[in-house]
Amino acid sequence: MESSVIRHESELGRLERVECRADPRLYGIVHRYCGYFHETDGQVVRRREIAQAQVTIILGFGPPLRVGGSRFELAEQHSFVAPLSDSYAITEHQALHGIQIDLSPLGAHMLFGVSMHELSQHLVVPLEDVLGRGARELVGRLYDAPGWEARFALLDRYIGRRAQEARRPSPDVARAWQRLIDTGGRLRIGDLACELGCSRRHLAARFAEQIGPPPKTAARLVRFRQAVRRLERDDGSRFAEIAQDCGYYDQAHLNRDFRELGGTTPGELIASMLPEGFGVAAE
Repeated sequence: MESSVIRHESELGRLERVECRADPRLYGIVHRYCGYFHETDGQVVRRREIAQAQVTIILGFGPPLRVGGSRFELAEQHSFVAPLSDSYAITEHQALHGIQIDLSPLGAHMLFGVSMHELSQHLVVPLEDVLGRGARELVGRLYDAPGWEARFALLDRYIGRRAQEARRPSPDVARAWQRLIDTGGRLRIGDLACELGCSRRHLAARFAEQIGPPPKTAARLVRFRQAVRRLERDDGSRFAEIAQDCGYYDQAHLNRDFRELGGTTPGELIASMLPEGFGVAAE
């Protein structure tokens, strides 16, 4: 099991991040595992968590993380799920220790076995609400494991067992989601429905069950993440060029999505990025 380790020390404190890909047999379900540890000298660190085109599980080993957003007040959370949402979040912490699991929406539906639309009505959902009483036991076993690689291997086994017992995604939804990914969210939903030979209403119902947001919102999240990745590469492209390449009508359309899905402008987002990929600082 290969992993990459990044360590960083600055006025932000001591940070460590360990990333690892899941077992290849979990391809299409788990994008990656990320173990993290952040220790400060008592200062409160605020970060901006921009909207994602994936479902995130946070398994907390240390003090609770305070999570809130534009429509949600800050509240303490230990281990939780962040579903697909057309909103950004703000987090606060002094010490941080745990694991982040990035899942595809369809992979999350397989593991949770619940309507993803119900989850998407919330910024975050306590882990026990989707995994049951076994969630606390899982976190405890991960905490006690002797190192990051042992923890990631434990997750491979746990997720692998749940995936074997789960119902597979509907072929039409799997194809629809893949088409949105392949086109960077630029495919019109009417055209997508025609490709699948179904109505837009049928497609929306399928997405509510297995993805969460409606197809148009899901496409918007995919398009936004593509624009963010272009900005992160810092290849010298102008914002207007990025907007055009990523399927926005114009730069004003790009800016509006960044404010609604990221809580800031494209330029401010890049300027606020923390070192070594540790996220985006928030005021």
